[in-house]
Amino acid sequence: MIRYHRSLEQRISPARRLSGEVLLPGDKSISHRYAMLSAIAEGRSKLNNYSGGADCQSTLACLRSLGIEWTKTGSTVEVQGCGLNGLQAPSETLDAGNSGSTIRMLSGILAAQPFQTRIGGDESLSKRPMGRIMTPLAEMGATIQATDGRYPPLEITGGPLRAIDYTLPVASAQVKSCILFAGLYADGTTTVRESIRTRDHTELALREFGADVITRKGIISVEGKPPLKGRELLVPGDLSSAAFYLVAAMIVPNSNVLLQAVGLNPTRAALVDFLVGVGAGIRIPKMEQLGGELVGSLDVKTGTIRGGLIEKELTAALIDEIPVLAVLGAISEEGLTVRDAAELRVKETDRIATVAENFRRMGVSMEETPDGFHIPGKQRFRAAKLDSFGDHRIAMAFSVAALAADGDCVIDNAEAASVSYPEFYDTLRAITQ
Repeated sequence: MIRYHRSLEQRISPARRLSGEVLLPGDKSISHRYAMLSAIAEGRSKLNNYSGGADCQSTLACLRSLGIEWTKTGSTVEVQGCGLNGLQAPSETLDAGNSGSTIRMLSGILAAQPFQTRIGGDESLSKRPMGRIMTPLAEMGATIQATDGRYPPLEITGGPLRAIDYTLPVASAQVKSCILFAGLYADGTTTVRESIRTRDHTELALREFGADVITRKGIISVEGKPPLKGRELLVPGDLSSAAFYLVAAMIVPNSNVLLQAVGLNPTRAALVDFLVGVGAGIRIPKMEQLGGELVGSLDVKTGTIRGGLIEKELTAALIDEIPVLAVLGAISEEGLTVRDAAELRVKETDRIATVAENFRRMGVSMEETPDGFHIPGKQRFRAAKLDSFGDHRIAMAFSVAALAADGDCVIDNAEAASVSYPEFYDTLRAITQ
């Protein structure tokens, strides 16, 4: 069970079982995209189940500073769009907070504006490299200045953009989205080529708002200057957030949890495929398509987990879920090996290092490599004082590990979970027995 202490920590006791239904917050990735496209569409948009996470609120705050009017009632956000050319120059630096999604994707829109914008964020974001978006935006005609040539804050001098044909050097849905958003303002067709398929929420959202998007294997093209129109859309439940409950139910004995209205986009559903492949007892009793996105329910029960290997395309598909999958790997029969995940070292924290440190505190062995790790299976979690290191996914992953520990654990800086999931601890407490 979970007992509340001061806001900076959570004390978590071992759980006997998990049981109940969970309605997840709106998908963070989709919320960002819907908000940005609503802002540059004509007319009003209504976004139901918009994420309450701090990152998505940072996107809304940046849009307001750009002259966009919006209102929020519960989890519903209504946005009055201004069209492609209606944004206003901000009076101060745009604050993306801790949100890499905000700064990377919004920069694609800012690169086309007839004014200069400065956009930055918190200390963590200021250490995250932005070269991957700066290079293609410069090719399109924008001028971008950055600290040490690559770190936020960014000073973006926008203007008319050129359409480009760009091959991503590293698979990244955020970089792809940045270029496609910039391509909305360019004359002609902007094309992005990816060798590893990344999540396609941007392509689906662009179509919903009226853009002309063509996709074929590894190639995504968007026509410039489309007549975007406001929409009413439902943001599906966040599959990345579902991962924590899925793993928790799998490692706590006698558990059965039903997750409702979860986004099951095929470019994200690799998580479910992977878990089923290693032995998870997961059923999908219901599935439908809403706003171009697949949405369904997930019924998960405790089971024996074999362990496995995450590499190549699978690593790109599961990059956000790897911290909690590491927890699963430690108690699996055969352990877990992760390769091709160097990107984890430049997230909100070096997630390979922070996972290893918390495992060390819990008496769990893990071998680090430059781009991944190996965790032997059949290990047990000891009670320990753990730390999120200010990273929301580390906070939640090790809250799940604590449920299977041999005694109480304390998570320092647990409030980091609010970046993506403010209700996480309340929801976890509600299904913990």
